[in-house]
Amino acid sequence: MCDVIKSDEDWMQLAYEQAAHAASIGEIPVGAVLVSQNQVIGSGYNTPIAANDPTAHAEIQALRMACHNIQNYRLPEDAVLYVTLEPCTMCVGALIHARVARVVFGATEPKAGSLISARNLFETGYYNHVFSVESGCLAEQCSAQLSDFFKMRREQKRELKRQQKQSPDSI
Repeated sequence: MCDVIKSDEDWMQLAYEQAAHAASIGEIPVGAVLVSQNQVIGSGYNTPIAANDPTAHAEIQALRMACHNIQNYRLPEDAVLYVTLEPCTMCVGALIHARVARVVFGATEPKAGSLISARNLFETGYYNHVFSVESGCLAEQCSAQLSDFFKMRREQKRELKRQQKQSPDSI
């Protein structure tokens, strides 16, 4: 039996599923999968709220799992991170330290994206490790997942305000 080489879209679909799990528990839907030698070595989804941990981004969760699984704080030379949203500055820093080879992301993040959108950290030239970046893998699907989540959140807030206006204050 031979192994089937998966495409970037196949791996991103797994990251998308991780993001869906985050949404199901009320977290911002971002998911990540770390792959080496055509195998998942780590995966994760956003849990800063549930974990009471501001560093519990999907990328960090996937890195923690991968490093635990391989018993090394440095990733294999071929490690690729698939993440549904462009990483922030914190996550880019962690990916540099872990020595990821490549990052493939879905949706851009105009406010906090640190690879191509809000800033390109690699333009500074300060880093001792640089990885390749590919954007736009399943971008529409990843963007829609985020948009739908925030739309639902806004509707929930409006409904809560409506209910508060209708019920008398009990002070």
